[in-house]
Amino acid sequence: MNAYRPDPIVMLPARQLSQAIHAREVSCREVMAAYLAHIDTLNPGVNAIVARQDAGLLMREADAADQSLAAGKSAGWMHGMPQAPKDLAMTRGIRTTYGSPIFKDHVPASDSVIVERMRSAGAILIGKTNTPEFGLGSHTFNPVYGATRNPYDRTRSAGGSSGGAAAALALRMLPVADGSDFGGSLRNPAAFCNVYGFRPSAGRVPYGPAPELFLPQLGCEGPMARNVADLALLLATQAGPDARTPQALPHDPILASLTPRNVRDVLDTDLSGKRVAWLGNWGGYLPMEDGILALCEQALSFFPDFGVSVDAIAPPFPAEKIWQMWLVHRHFLTGNTRLALYTNPTTRAQLKPEAIWEIEGSLDLKASDLYAASVQRSAWHQALQRTFADFDYIAVPTAQVFPFDVDQHWPKSIAGRDMDTYHRWMEVVVAWTLSGCPVISVPVGFNAEGLPMGMQLIGRPRDDLSVLQLAAAYEAVRDWVNDRLPPALES
Repeated sequence: MNAYRPDPIVMLPARQLSQAIHAREVSCREVMAAYLAHIDTLNPGVNAIVARQDAGLLMREADAADQSLAAGKSAGWMHGMPQAPKDLAMTRGIRTTYGSPIFKDHVPASDSVIVERMRSAGAILIGKTNTPEFGLGSHTFNPVYGATRNPYDRTRSAGGSSGGAAAALALRMLPVADGSDFGGSLRNPAAFCNVYGFRPSAGRVPYGPAPELFLPQLGCEGPMARNVADLALLLATQAGPDARTPQALPHDPILASLTPRNVRDVLDTDLSGKRVAWLGNWGGYLPMEDGILALCEQALSFFPDFGVSVDAIAPPFPAEKIWQMWLVHRHFLTGNTRLALYTNPTTRAQLKPEAIWEIEGSLDLKASDLYAASVQRSAWHQALQRTFADFDYIAVPTAQVFPFDVDQHWPKSIAGRDMDTYHRWMEVVVAWTLSGCPVISVPVGFNAEGLPMGMQLIGRPRDDLSVLQLAAAYEAVRDWVNDRLPPALES
């Protein structure tokens, strides 16, 4: 029997917390005090929240938020709510290390776009969430802060690269969390920690500011949450055009209209007649640990309860072609971003092997290589459109392995098949990154060892709201987040 009893404030969904704050049922000071005490109790066991800010300063910020409300002024739905951006996002006045010893003392003078928007919505930044070095790899560990541990089994990985965010959410140390995703970094940790992670449509959430603005980015930022309604609210805060990001999508008027009061009604829609294509392990191409496919198929068995049919399909495109185009895009974008650190002998010595591998992989690329990879990506897009002509959504597992040993850098084999790169074990997410489609990872349950897993639900390009509505319908019939709390929260 666990004697710890969390303050009821930290257990509230974010939308309900927002309503309680604005109704003056609970003060911002009380919210901050409850969260800081809760973090003090649970964070040492998982190392999810880093760069903690001074408690006295945070309490003063909470008092100021209360004074604003007393004067009839609210900054937005996140008014007075604690938030800890991922340590890849720039935070003005707060240390931003990118998980790298090169930047261990780096304090930005300005915020990333999503951080600006969360501050403008009233959030109070209490620190950062942990990430692997430069976000490389789906396991959160780095030489600055160490490893983040899984809230369901502290000997296991929390996933990555938004592992700190996912672990903090699962343990109710944050009401909502932000993350970023290139190779599954919003999706994989959500699956490993039994929460929701959403990779938005390409351009939905402005990325940056960044030195390069015009090349199509495969990395994006997005929301994580303990329920779909909170996820949608944070997406609404993050999304929308920004003049500094020329490829950002215009406002989605429905997303932009979401509030804590109307969000559940907007997500509650009739899905009768909708169809899901179940792709599974891509016709046997992808190795999977035992139990993953079964959990996903069990989750899909609930979909007819809300009018959605599910049919297995054959792979719509050769998976190995997707992997090869991925490697070119990944080397080109990731390698060139960090090239200056590689050419400087001092900083090169501090780069982890995975970063060096990506950079060196970019050195021999020719323009023709990139063009050929882009042509293949275009063919994949066209094949996907043919699938979406018959189906409204696609479903695949979120990961190919359950949470693994926290001291292992990455899985070297799956089901007897060797992994030839540090991210091959996450190949199941790659096609959807390249698609630019909106993707949500939803919880699907636990294996016999009590380890969580998730499933990706993919929608048509730019149809983010429809994906959220499907996830909300599933959540209404199978709420794993509240049905299976981490052991530290069980009484």
